[in-house]
Amino acid sequence: MTVTDAPLSVEKPRSPSRPAARRNNFELYSWLFMRLSGVVLLFLVLGHLLIMLFLDGGVQRINFAFVAGRWASPFWQMWDLTMLWLAGLHGGNGLRTIINDYSRKDGTRFWLKMLLYVSVLLTVGLGTFVLFTFDPNIG
Repeated sequence: MTVTDAPLSVEKPRSPSRPAARRNNFELYSWLFMRLSGVVLLFLVLGHLLIMLFLDGGVQRINFAFVAGRWASPFWQMWDLTMLWLAGLHGGNGLRTIINDYSRKDGTRFWLKMLLYVSVLLTVGLGTFVLFTFDPNIG
């Protein structure tokens, strides 16, 4: 029997005895969020800088009365709120990725991420609180 006369058969490759673990798509959605929020933040931040720094006299006009007048409008409240939330979540997600990539021990990774989550929650929460409870009539 020659090599060409041998029957062609391929052994069944080894397969795990248990089914593959089900994965969630958190990292995919996280990656997608970073790209989309980055594009939206680009427009929000550039618009913010254009208005705050270059139009109508620049930085010299920014004071308490300017902020009070700006936040009297629901449009500007939502603009700043959207910018605050997207920047906080975008930055927190980026730092979460860095922590996952560079922390070697599980305990270190856990505590760094807990510190990150608490700081993002406090920063975004406090900023949201200030935006919605701002009172221009001090005193």
